[in-house]
Amino acid sequence: MAQEVQQFDVVVIGGGPGGYAAALYAAAAGLNVALIERDKVGGTCLHRGCVPAKEFLETAHVRRTIAHASDFGIKTKDVTVDFSVSQGRKNEIVDRLFKGLSGLIKGRKITLFEGTARLDANETVVVLDGADAGVIAKGTNVILAAGSVPRTLPGFEIDGSIVLTSDEFLNLTALPATAAVIGGGAIGCEFASMLCDMGTEVTILEFLPSILTGCDSEVVSVVQRSFKKRGIDIRVGAKVTGHAANKKGGTTLSIEGGDDLKVDMVVMSVGRRARTEGLLGEGTGVEIDERGFVVADGYQRTANAHVFAVGDVVANTPQLAHVGFAEAIVAIKTILGEPVVPVDYDRVPWAIYSNPEVAFCGLTEAGAKEKGYDVVVKKDPFGGNSRAQIIGDTDGVVKIIAEKRADGTAGQILGVHMAGPWVTEQLGAGYFAVNWEATAEEAAALIQPHPSLSETFGETLLALAGRGLHVG
Repeated sequence: MAQEVQQFDVVVIGGGPGGYAAALYAAAAGLNVALIERDKVGGTCLHRGCVPAKEFLETAHVRRTIAHASDFGIKTKDVTVDFSVSQGRKNEIVDRLFKGLSGLIKGRKITLFEGTARLDANETVVVLDGADAGVIAKGTNVILAAGSVPRTLPGFEIDGSIVLTSDEFLNLTALPATAAVIGGGAIGCEFASMLCDMGTEVTILEFLPSILTGCDSEVVSVVQRSFKKRGIDIRVGAKVTGHAANKKGGTTLSIEGGDDLKVDMVVMSVGRRARTEGLLGEGTGVEIDERGFVVADGYQRTANAHVFAVGDVVANTPQLAHVGFAEAIVAIKTILGEPVVPVDYDRVPWAIYSNPEVAFCGLTEAGAKEKGYDVVVKKDPFGGNSRAQIIGDTDGVVKIIAEKRADGTAGQILGVHMAGPWVTEQLGAGYFAVNWEATAEEAAALIQPHPSLSETFGETLLALAGRGLHVG
């Protein structure tokens, strides 16, 4: 007997940040919504990515704080970490957030189907497996939000004990004595920083000439100095060609033109690929590029005007959860026919939770010059910030790039780049300045509280506007 086709205003494939945000936003607008998820709503970000990783980074922060407690006159004995406790705490946090999200979905009367979905012609979606296998949902519009999965390198089969991606790493209950992190991007630097602060001997192997490619060079320098001071071995221009398991455990990595490296564990951090295998049937009209990503325009529309794409499946966009949220709102507003401003990917906020933290938005100094801007640049280290000295964390810098006017003064702010203590919580003012296209004078007129870490941003703005108090 043929399965009855269920009709919805919007069918969303994938329950990660982009998918569940689209479903919640659409339901809030009164649309009849179906959400299809193969695992658990919340996706990689909640269950195997952003949230679990930051819990472990916070554990590392607590250990680091206790290790330096004597600087504040507090006597402590040897600091050890029971990583299984941190793992349990992480699971409790994830579970609470998952239950809260599930309650929101239920409260908005979103129909949730469990299983892997495929989009067929005429905006028809089939659930292929899972608890709701066989369900057919037809949407007036469909949103593709199938997410992404970690990449690996040839010859590095993921076994969950010696070779791991972020998925497996975040389920560990004990940490290795030595580890190699292959890939020095944002995720790789977070894992390397966390492992080091937990007592693991860490080596970063990055194929490109620098870690944190895409970040401003001043920010990269701050992170490199901190990492090296803490004993993290950074090897750039390192091409890893393979590995061979050791009889007594661990493995030995082969590096082209360099010495072999013996470690207990390898953490793969070489990017993520879109989960689009099997996502599309015949006749959907949706275009997939040569890398396997869905092609969409600024309003998140694919080549099929009734099919949208958001989140990690979208080609040539940052794979950031908050970008997925923003894209979801753009897609639903477009469906509703409401005025909408597409996401400006050059101005989205970035946050890297390593020690030191990194946060930025807008153009780097090099990027601004490549686009033809004459620029004025000011930077201020955290070393002179009173709050940074109080908390005992002074490594870092704030750097602001502005367009140079004809008279040589600073005009529109083009980019804000930070490295240092809690900068992921300080970027908001810089994000608004860049996206509201504020000038240096306009942003400098706003008052920062004292004593606060955010004063360094304010001081840099004053200097950029021409008259700094403590910065020349």
